[in-house]
Amino acid sequence: MSRFSSREALTTLQPPIAEKRPYVLTAHGDERIDDYYWMRDRDDPAVMAYLEAENAYTEAVMQPTADLQTKLYNEILGRIQETDLSVPYRKGDYYYYSRTEEGKAYSIFCRKKGSLDAPEEVLLDENLLAAGHEYFDLGVLQVSPDHRLLAYSIDTNGAELFTLYFLDLATRELYAESIPDTAYYSFVWGNDSRTVFYTQVDAAHRPHKLFRHTLGTPIDQDVLVFHEPDDAYHLGIGKTASEAYLLLSLNSKVTSEVHFLDANDPTGEFKLIQARSPGVEYYVEHHGEHFYITTNQDAINFQLLRTPVSRPSRENWETVIPHRETVMITGVSAFARHLVIYERQGGLETVRVRQMPSGDEHYITFPEPTYEIGEGANPEYDTNTLRFNYTSLVTPWSVFDYDLDTRDRELKKETPVLGGFDKTQYVSQRLEAIAPDGTPIPLSLVYHKDLQPTEPRPLLLTGYGSYGYSYPDSFSSTRLSLLDRGVVMAIAHIRGGSELGRKWYEDGKFLNKKNTFTDFIACAEYLVDRGWTSPQHLAITGGSAGGLLVGAVVNLRPDLFRVAIADVPFVDVVTTILDPSLPLSVMEWEEWGNPNDPAFYHYMKSYSPYDNVTAQDYPAMLVTAGLNDPRVSYWEPAKWTAKLRALKTDSNVLLLKTNMGAGHSGASGRYERIKEAAFEYAFLLWQWGLAEEAC
Repeated sequence: MSRFSSREALTTLQPPIAEKRPYVLTAHGDERIDDYYWMRDRDDPAVMAYLEAENAYTEAVMQPTADLQTKLYNEILGRIQETDLSVPYRKGDYYYYSRTEEGKAYSIFCRKKGSLDAPEEVLLDENLLAAGHEYFDLGVLQVSPDHRLLAYSIDTNGAELFTLYFLDLATRELYAESIPDTAYYSFVWGNDSRTVFYTQVDAAHRPHKLFRHTLGTPIDQDVLVFHEPDDAYHLGIGKTASEAYLLLSLNSKVTSEVHFLDANDPTGEFKLIQARSPGVEYYVEHHGEHFYITTNQDAINFQLLRTPVSRPSRENWETVIPHRETVMITGVSAFARHLVIYERQGGLETVRVRQMPSGDEHYITFPEPTYEIGEGANPEYDTNTLRFNYTSLVTPWSVFDYDLDTRDRELKKETPVLGGFDKTQYVSQRLEAIAPDGTPIPLSLVYHKDLQPTEPRPLLLTGYGSYGYSYPDSFSSTRLSLLDRGVVMAIAHIRGGSELGRKWYEDGKFLNKKNTFTDFIACAEYLVDRGWTSPQHLAITGGSAGGLLVGAVVNLRPDLFRVAIADVPFVDVVTTILDPSLPLSVMEWEEWGNPNDPAFYHYMKSYSPYDNVTAQDYPAMLVTAGLNDPRVSYWEPAKWTAKLRALKTDSNVLLLKTNMGAGHSGASGRYERIKEAAFEYAFLLWQWGLAEEAC
């Protein structure tokens, strides 16, 4: 018997059977019995015992694929230039960059003064900070305006509670104070290089307080600048590109409010731009005597306005770029003589350049039918150069410098892909499936050019469809391990994202959420009907809210899929969002709905994967979790797996793999992440019947 034909072998491996402890949950006169509610109690020894038993079972089941995992790991690693250097960017008198070294899992951040020929100064070596920790993540990394000090924050267990430190770059000595429980993304220096602003999180992991700290002073003397009491809002702090103003932002999922402060007067008082109004979002950038405001007020796809800094309130807002039904403004960046406006049209990103003050405009063009772009490092305000990143399903991430006046572009670097990669050997294309309500749904495909789609092939379909996130058509060298084995990769750009504008998002949230799932099923059916694949060859994958997608569609159409991978899946929707003590739950009401409202409660319950597991055949499934995950608690995938085990009627493999030392993003460090990818790919190849051939 082949070592990979493990369906028979599985009869000798008994999966863990979780104890049932019925717990009654009631809401709106509806009674739900949850047999696995007890798994929420992390202090219960039975919880850890169950997770460890599931991990042991997963390891035993996957043991026959150990050689394949090693082969895949070596393949993926072999395509990476382990010793590498980012494209340096200039800020003041310094060139800043990061680099990696072979055998080291994390980045090293460096700079050179005056020229790239100058001696290197190492600012921070993540590898030294990560030593001795199973998990490591760097949050804040900001050099002071005078280039003498470094602020950085770290998380060593995946719970996303970061401790903030300050380093004197001349003496290499840390300041005595460190600040715990800070948000990883929200920090800014005052222009005096002595005053800093940071945010702290509450028990629900919501950034809710802004503090001002003076370096060298005890943190108990820090000044509370702002407290946001509304659980639906999170607080952030940043600085305009001009470095003239600090911006205090208060955002819910659908509403925002911004205050500003002269960055040269860090002890001054923040001033309000415009008070929050339900459903109105606005985002602020500064140029000259004006704030430029991107807002959805009377503009579902957003419009660009401006207002005098001296009179910023709404009655003084004037139109710069009006609302358009088919074009969505996604962001604005300011330079001394230009505005760069990021837009999305027809499912693709575009970049619009506006000269100031003339108003002359042009668009940057891109060569491929589907692609992704993102702004690169642009710390200098007084420049005519825009740095942007470009990628596609067949083009590795590339860094360009673009002259905003002459329109010349220079490729600074294309990420090396070792092992003889040739982009001309792969094909990407955009297709359209039709949803049950007649809506066309974009599909992106990539496959090896030698593939003959005359018969169904193994195909991996993924999607997300939540929070307005547009799933990127970006390159992955990891993906080549499947493409080179004849697998087709597909992305379903389903409603709930923003690929086709803000309405695309709104048509996949609240009481329209089921469109997300039926869109995905329609894409799967299209791929089967057109002969790209078959239900026996079709695999699906998704993470977090994408894991919710996977969980929902395997309940609705388990017959359509051979195998499913759900990474840290958000599957216990109703119970989680009903509990305001859990991280971010209240903030989620503006995405999914407030289940305290009977209409939302019953609608959410009707698609919640955990609540809709039934006695039916399911695909082979791999489910992952992170014990310290603050976004999707470990018990959601654990409970879901236990319920599936109890009810499913098939003999297909079901595995739960919990990372006992990480959070929502899985393992840290590039080598551990490659191991995770190799594990999942080995699972897929095994289930496709390709494991023996793949070795």
